[in-house]
Amino acid sequence: MNMFWALLAMAWGSFSGSSVTSDQGVQAFPSITNNFNTAIIQSQQDQVVIDADNPPAKIDPQPDAPIVKGIYVTAYSAGGARMKELLELIDNSELNSMVIDIKDDLGYITYPTENKTLLEMGTSQPFIRDIDALMKRLQKHEVYPIARVVVFKDTILAEKNPELSFKNKDGSVWANSKGDSFVNPYSKEVWDYNVAIAKEAAKLGFKEIQFDYVRFPEGFENRADTLKYTKTDKSRVDIVAEFVQYARKELAPLGVRVSVDIFGYAASVPAAEGIGQDFVKISENVDVISPMVYPSHYSTGWYGVKDPDKDPYTTIKGSMEDTHKKLDPTKELKPIIRPWIQDFTASWLGSGHYVKYGKKQVEDQIKAMKDMNVDEYLLWNASNRYTPGVNYE
Repeated sequence: MNMFWALLAMAWGSFSGSSVTSDQGVQAFPSITNNFNTAIIQSQQDQVVIDADNPPAKIDPQPDAPIVKGIYVTAYSAGGARMKELLELIDNSELNSMVIDIKDDLGYITYPTENKTLLEMGTSQPFIRDIDALMKRLQKHEVYPIARVVVFKDTILAEKNPELSFKNKDGSVWANSKGDSFVNPYSKEVWDYNVAIAKEAAKLGFKEIQFDYVRFPEGFENRADTLKYTKTDKSRVDIVAEFVQYARKELAPLGVRVSVDIFGYAASVPAAEGIGQDFVKISENVDVISPMVYPSHYSTGWYGVKDPDKDPYTTIKGSMEDTHKKLDPTKELKPIIRPWIQDFTASWLGSGHYVKYGKKQVEDQIKAMKDMNVDEYLLWNASNRYTPGVNYE
């Protein structure tokens, strides 16, 4: 890590924690802080060499961002009638943010784009027919907008550009049991494609880019030696961390934060070398880390609980304890912790192993986070149907 930038960042952090009022009675430091941070970030962009073992000093590109409490919104909902209901939820609660699919789980760019480079590699499926109107609508309702970009899980890009994917011995594009294909994290072309989408989202007005599926396919270690793909001598863990580092280097000068979704249990286990995810290395290179700590996704025995889905408070509290333990040693590189929590019922767990999630279960998760000094969070419901009457404070 560049110690000059680290010391400068810490010094300014102490300085900007003070409060100064100008002659007009207006707080003077916020704009100074923004300008100072921007200047350092722009200097960093020219100096940082992408290296998983040498993360650059953390400079927040958006120091005046709110404490984010948000919901997941599909592109279909964002561009359809459901949006009215979701905006009413934001207007009438402590929620203030939406994470909206800009590149979805199949790999579609979800709005009309005229960017020829993006269209040459990918495909637009405009669920959001008028992206400018959507951004104005979000601004009117004072919604903090986050663009979700699914990265290496990308069936569209893999089929359109097989050379960027993993291929079977017969030359066909590999797909998992669900029919999903992935593209190769070793490919700089794949990096640049996703960063280009993120840059366009930033120009549209999104304040943060949230990257999801920043990893190799599950179980990749079992097929790494049989599939055909381009690779270097870098480990899978390092190449994934370096993509994140590269993305932040490119996006921070635009004034947007970078966040990454990661498996919740990653904070409680060693690095997942098979899929290339190291909780600490990724966290050192993002502004925000969002572990997916849905109680339903923990198996019997986690945190001493027989059925974690039925005890959301204990499960979330345990996961946050592990998260702090994992990240506290990173000191000034520790990102904002903003977990994804559960607002859905996991009936697939079977009778006796789940409960119907409602107001109490959501509030129990929020209380567990609050008790562990975690103030930010995101609610996940794939169908975007969120529990009414929840106290989100």
